[in-house]
Amino acid sequence: MHVLAGDVGGTNARLAIVEIGDGTARIREERDYPSANYHGLSAIAARFLDETGARPERGCVAIAGPVIDGRVQTTNLPWTIEAADVAKTIGVDRFHLINDFFAVGAGLDLLRPDDLVTLQAGEPAERGPVAYLGAGTGLGVGFRLWDGTGYRVYASEGGHVDFAPRGDVQIELLRYLQRKYGRSSNERILSGNGLVDLYGFCAESGIAAEQAAVAREMRAEDPAAVVTAHALAGDDALCERALDLFVSVLGAVTGNLALIAVATGGVYLAGGIAPRIVERLRGDVFRSALHDQGRLSPMVAKAPVHVVMNTKVGLLGAAGYAARH
Repeated sequence: MHVLAGDVGGTNARLAIVEIGDGTARIREERDYPSANYHGLSAIAARFLDETGARPERGCVAIAGPVIDGRVQTTNLPWTIEAADVAKTIGVDRFHLINDFFAVGAGLDLLRPDDLVTLQAGEPAERGPVAYLGAGTGLGVGFRLWDGTGYRVYASEGGHVDFAPRGDVQIELLRYLQRKYGRSSNERILSGNGLVDLYGFCAESGIAAEQAAVAREMRAEDPAAVVTAHALAGDDALCERALDLFVSVLGAVTGNLALIAVATGGVYLAGGIAPRIVERLRGDVFRSALHDQGRLSPMVAKAPVHVVMNTKVGLLGAAGYAARH
């Protein structure tokens, strides 16, 4: 089956024709479009099909925002999208809109072994509960539970639960975030903006000194990317301390999520940040925070933990959803 799949964000809309069969997904055509240049999804989808000459049997697009009864008011774009309107425009009988992080959960079924990096092999239980999270622009959290015939995906707003600090440094971090934002969730830390706040906290608290050249670079470019690059290069102590703090909190949240879901089927780290820092996630900072779960530490040590390296997992999830519905 050939389906139209999409993953639409505030900056880019990625559309593809995907061949689904035998539990695999193959992208046959793929193009990106600047979202802000269009008045809505229908116009982008119509252009894509016109350019490729494709005639998909079904379609599904993942998009940021709550999808209710086939309708979504997009989070980062001035669009209101109706699935029925898109279906009529592109001429398909079945077209769906799904939340972008729901699509990530659906896409896990279509990943190949080389799409994953295993941080902890654990002791996987067949058909056991699965949890997944992804840090990027925000922090997404979801769950997959076996329903007797397959895994059912459950979206959540778990990224917005309260940040629970561990140790004196993180207690001071919480106070720093509370002064700036009031209530502070895990997303305030585990996101691109969160990494920048960690840099600011480490500078203000004297954990490491700020270099003027790095500060100028952050003003001129994406600041989170600058912090990550210098931390991984090991040429700026402040960036390194900020990333270490990020990794520690991510390890703790991953362990907490393993407990919440009793994730004997595994925990998957998706999103845009984890694949870029995977080597840091292999280290002791992440592992020690992951396992620091008190009396239930042995249970967390048995949960498989993987990083999703395939950044198109949401696109694949939308394609898989289209094929099944």
